[in-house]
Amino acid sequence: MAGGQSTHPNGPIPLGKDGTDNDIEWSAISMTHVEYPKGDLIGKMLAWFSLLPVFILVGFVTLILFRRELHTMCYLLGMIVNEFINWVLKHLIREPRPSVRDKEGLYCEYGMPSSHAQFMWFFSMYITFFLYIRVYKNYNWSDDLWKYIVSCSCFIIAGIVSYSRVYLAYHTVSQVLWGAVTGLILGALWFAVVQFLLTPLFPYIASCPIGEFLMIRDSTLIPHVLWFEYTSSRTEARSRQRKVTARKSQ
Repeated sequence: MAGGQSTHPNGPIPLGKDGTDNDIEWSAISMTHVEYPKGDLIGKMLAWFSLLPVFILVGFVTLILFRRELHTMCYLLGMIVNEFINWVLKHLIREPRPSVRDKEGLYCEYGMPSSHAQFMWFFSMYITFFLYIRVYKNYNWSDDLWKYIVSCSCFIIAGIVSYSRVYLAYHTVSQVLWGAVTGLILGALWFAVVQFLLTPLFPYIASCPIGEFLMIRDSTLIPHVLWFEYTSSRTEARSRQRKVTARKSQ
C-alpha cells in the first residue's frame, strides 16, 4: 500500500488513523444512510449518484399520480419486480458485502447481486427498448438524435452508479457486474412482457368502470404524446376563450 490509500480490491478507499481500512471515518449525506469517506469530494459526488434509484422511484410515483398512464405504471411495476428478484437472489446466494463496510444502517447484509446496479441497468435497458420501439419514429435520423443521447446517457449514468457502489465499499466488483447483467436481462424480458402480453389489455383496463373512475390513460396509439397534449390543450383553451369573449359581447 502506498500514497495514503489501501489496496482494497474495491477501489481507492483512504486509510484511517491506524493505517487500516477499518478505521475509515465515514460521513453520511444528510437525511440518508449513504456514507462516503469524510473529506473525499469524489466519494461525496458518487454518494449522491448512488441515490439516483430513489429519485427515479419518487419521479415515477409523482408521474403516475398526475398522469395515470398505463405504460408508466407497468414500467414502475417492472422496477418493483426487479427489486423483489434482487432480494430473493441476495438471500439465496448470501454473499456478504466487503468487510470494510459497517453492516449497521444497511438495508441488507448480503451484497450479491448489487441492487443499485441491477436497478439502474434494468432502467436503462427498458427505456432504450421503449425509445426505439414504442416512441414515434422520424423519417430523418437527426430528428431521432435525442433518443440516442437519452439512451447513451442512461447507460453512462448506470455505469457511474455501479462504480459508486464499488468505490464506497458497499459491493465488490463481481457483485456489481452480476447486478448489471441481471438488470439488463430483466429489463429486456420485462419490456417483452409489457409489449406482447400487457399492452393488448390496456384498452380494456382504461375503458372498464374502475379505469374510467380513476381516469387511467392508454396512450399506446398516440405517436407523439407531448405534441398531442399540447395541441389538445391549446385548442380547448382557444375554444373556451372564444366562448368567454362571445358572452361578454352579448
